[in-house]
Amino acid sequence: MNFYQTLEWRYATKKMDPSKSVSADQLERILDAVNLAPSSSGLQPYEVIVVSNADLRRKMLPIARNQSQVVDGSHVLVFAAWDNYTADRINTVFDRTNQERGFTSEAGDNYRKMLLAAYPARSADENFQHAARQACIALGFALMAAANEQVDCTPMEGFDNQALDELLGLPAKGLKSVAILPLGHRDTQGDWLVNLKKVRKPKDELTTVIA
Repeated sequence: MNFYQTLEWRYATKKMDPSKSVSADQLERILDAVNLAPSSSGLQPYEVIVVSNADLRRKMLPIARNQSQVVDGSHVLVFAAWDNYTADRINTVFDRTNQERGFTSEAGDNYRKMLLAAYPARSADENFQHAARQACIALGFALMAAANEQVDCTPMEGFDNQALDELLGLPAKGLKSVAILPLGHRDTQGDWLVNLKKVRKPKDELTTVIA
């Protein structure tokens, strides 16, 4: 399938087949795509927690409002954003960039100073909301990569964030959950949505062209 056929193929899978697993290679390529997603200033202010442990996913089930994909799929990706921007976090990113590229530049140093002056001075909530939006961009890349791998998935925001954070120990890492993405393979017999037509707005309602 070409790219657009792949997007037509994917849908928010409602029932997954627990007998089928996402392979290690497929998972790795999905995570590679997440890592290549763009983020504001290249900071990547989030982490992805990969949960394959069945017992832990069963504990996640009531937290995720008993959405069965959490346990019927083989993996759950948890997208967790930084709870705040700090000087240490910003400096770590710029130091890694300089090390990987093997040089420093005046423009890079000035940009670092600008971020250090602006971001840590903002409220923690404003910074988290900004980081969460970056995590959602990465989530979008995961969705497209999963479709390319013929892996089904269902993006979810309908869960108890605080309970999930506590279960996974995210506060100790300075993270807050934003979205979860169960990965697996569709149950073609049990999913009521599998054969229904994909419905979207007409493009002329979605798009405004200013020439």
